[in-house]
This record gives sequence, C-alpha cells and structure tokens, in this order.
Amino acid sequence: MIDLQLNNKTHDEERQGEALIVDGPKVRNGRKLYIESYGCQMNFADSEIVASILFDQGFETTGDYKEADVVFINTCSIRENAEQRVRNRLSQFGAEKRRNPKLIVGVLGCMAERLKSKFLEEEKLVDVVVGPDAYRELPQLLTEVESGHKAINVLLSREETYADISPVRLNGNGITAFISIMRGCDNMCSFCVVPFTRGRERSRDPHSILAEAKDLFDRGYKEVTLLGQNVDSYKWKGKDAQEDADIEVNFAQLLEKVALISNELRIRFSTSHPKDITDEVLYTIAKHNNICNYIHLPVQSGSSRILDLMNRTYTREWYINRIDAIRSIIPGCAISSDIIAGFCTETEEDHQETLSMMDYVGYDFAFTFSYSERPGTLAARKFADDIPGEVKKRRLAEILLKQQQTSLYRLQKFVGKTMRILVEGTSKKSDKDFCGRNDQNAMVVFPATEGVLAGQYVNVYVDRCTSATLLGSVVVQEPEMV
Repeated sequence: MIDLQLNNKTHDEERQGEALIVDGPKVRNGRKLYIESYGCQMNFADSEIVASILFDQGFETTGDYKEADVVFINTCSIRENAEQRVRNRLSQFGAEKRRNPKLIVGVLGCMAERLKSKFLEEEKLVDVVVGPDAYRELPQLLTEVESGHKAINVLLSREETYADISPVRLNGNGITAFISIMRGCDNMCSFCVVPFTRGRERSRDPHSILAEAKDLFDRGYKEVTLLGQNVDSYKWKGKDAQEDADIEVNFAQLLEKVALISNELRIRFSTSHPKDITDEVLYTIAKHNNICNYIHLPVQSGSSRILDLMNRTYTREWYINRIDAIRSIIPGCAISSDIIAGFCTETEEDHQETLSMMDYVGYDFAFTFSYSERPGTLAARKFADDIPGEVKKRRLAEILLKQQQTSLYRLQKFVGKTMRILVEGTSKKSDKDFCGRNDQNAMVVFPATEGVLAGQYVNVYVDRCTSATLLGSVVVQEPEMV
C-alpha cells in the first residue's frame, strides 16, 4: 500500500500538537513530563532543549498527559488558528488539573511572551509561563509553583543561544535532526510577531554547532537541518581557540564547515531571507554535493507595493534577481516559498502580480495562508485589515490551484529518473513501504526491499508521481544526478 505524503514543511501540520517522548534519564526522581509542541521547526527544537534541562533534574517523559506531573505546551503566535488550538488544548489540561490539583500546567514559547498576563491573571489557565529565552530557569520556576505561587519569566535576551545545552532528540528517527544556529529576528516584517516574541538576532558559537553536528553523525544520524529565523544573517565573531585569533564566521562559511564533517552527512537549512541570501551561499551549495539543492525562499507577495507595506525590504525585481542567481549557480535546485493572500489594501492587480511571480519561479511547493492580523504587529497598528474574507478565500484558492499544478509539473520531471534517497523509515500508513526525500526535498515512497534499512542511502527509480509524492522502487545502478 503506497502512502502518499506531503513534503516536509516549515509548519508541519502532521506534527502540530505532537507529544514528544524519549527514553528517560539514568537517575530518575519519579516525576513525569508531558510536552506538546505547535508551530515551526524551531519550536520543536526548543522542546528538545526544555527536555534536556528537565532531564538533568531527573524527569522522564510520557505520552499521556493524564499520568504527568508537569504538562507543557510549546506555543506559536504566527497564525490565529495556532493560538486557538492551544487555548482548546489548555481547556482539556484544565479539566485534568481539576481532577489532579497537583498537576503543573505551563505555557512555553511565543504565546507565553505575548499573552503572559491573560494566561496567569485573567483566564487563570496555567501555573507557569516561560518565554523562549528563559528555559534555563525552569527548575527554579517549577519550585516556585510547588511552593504555592504562580511563576513567570518571559524576559528576552540578547545573548542566550543555549549553545552549551545538548538537546535530547525527542520522537527522533535517529536519522534526521535539527540544529539551531541562531535565535531571534531583526527583520521587522509588519505582519510578524516573531521579533516581539523571540527577540533580537544572536548567532550561536560555530564551535558548538560543529560539535553538535559531529556528535550526531558519530551517533548514526545522516542528515541535519540548520535552523534560524533568517539563517543567511548568521554572523559570529569570537576567538579561534586553536589559533588564538579573532575570527568572523558568516553563514556560507558555517555551511561549508558542517558539510566538511563528512560527505555522508546530508545538510539542509531553513529559513532564508531574499534580502540576505548571497551568491557566496549559493556557490557553497553548488560546491558540496552533500548540501541539498533545496532553498526555502519566502516571497510573501509578488507586488513591490505590498512588499513595501510588509516591510520586507526588497522589491519584486530584487527577488527575481535572487531566483535567477539560484537557477544559474545551482541548476536543478528546488525552491519553495511562503505566500500570503489578502494582505492589507491588496488589489486585484497586486494579487495578479503574486500569481505571475509563481509562474516565473515555478515553486516546487509553497505554504500559503490568508492574512491573519496579529495583535501588536506594525500592520495591526498602522493598517486596516480591509480585504473581505470571501475575497481572501478566493485569492487563496487561486494561489493553491496554481501551486498544485506547478508542484505536479515539477515532480513529473523526476519521473523516469533514478536518484539517491535517504531512507527515513517506513510509511506512516503501511509498514510494507519505505519513505525518504531526495536532494530537492521531494518525498519518495517505495516498497520495502530486503536488505534496505532506515538510515541507508539507496537508489530509487521513479516511475510515477502524484502532485505531492514521487513513487518508485529500489534499483542497484548508480543514480542519475538530479
């Protein structure tokens, strides 16, 4: 039975609300942690940091919140429906807390920072509220709650990167892992709450990043994804311990250092910003065959006027220049995007420019949304959310239809070719099928084959596809480089 799966996403809908569990620490105190995550890959990576901190306190994880001593929900404020999901879930946790008054319920992440007073004082839904930069304080905050007080720490930091904390790998497949290389964001996009909930940009020490990547590879992991709100603006200045000299490392240089750990370690990264992605980064990708030929480059709108209102700091022409550079320097590179339909004052002409941008680029896939006003953002303060809901819905439908057609067209180009796939495991719907992604991040599903195991690279001949998935079978010949 072939399992038709969607490509890996920045916002992976299949993982929203996932309870993260892992083998417990060697020395346990009998206390159990239940942690549930929503939002982007960064939130899931942060949950691994939280688990690591509490594992040092003797906690173990559980997949059943009804048997937990502490329940955390790691939250996202990017979209309105994400916040509603969290509120609904907190109501369920509240019902369990009435049954078990000793249960500690906490909110972590972006909503924690944004809605701290509501959670603690007005709605009285939770015991502890912790922002993304305060996870080191969790043991003390839990002690404060146990003494009968509510606890909060949502202070943002200009230094915190958790560089010295080795994340536990929650719900991992032992094959792919995320590595946070920076935190925060300096891009004040008018629609976005991230700068207010995650603070200013700060880059992590490259030595700690390389040590984490090497440790993962030594433990059998075959793929790492370098994470940041804007990886292209990564920049670290410090001391090179070996040469006792001051050094500066940018993203292209970091990318190459990670790639050089081993040619068998596959490298991905997310997310790039059109204003910052450089030719140096592109040439680095082209130079190393273990850096995947896939770039997520959010455009948000194809209209320069709307981009200006969004404060994206680039124009339509600049974005096209970056697309042309990618196509020239990395032929065959897959490109994905984020697109917002119905931003403030968007006209039909603006909308058509977005559709024409989609035609020009030919995105392999895209994550599309109707504009949702987020309180506290520049857009919420300065602009009226003046596009009627039915117009947003219609424009989004047109964007979705075009992307479905383009995604199918892009995947059809792989049909009849053999490519190298990293086997990530069995299909979610059938243990008779394997799944994995190719270099361009397309999901490939193929029948399980004797002698093939998760974590291996295999050659797969693709004989057909849907609009979201490549389908094929394992072969033994050398793969065609695609």
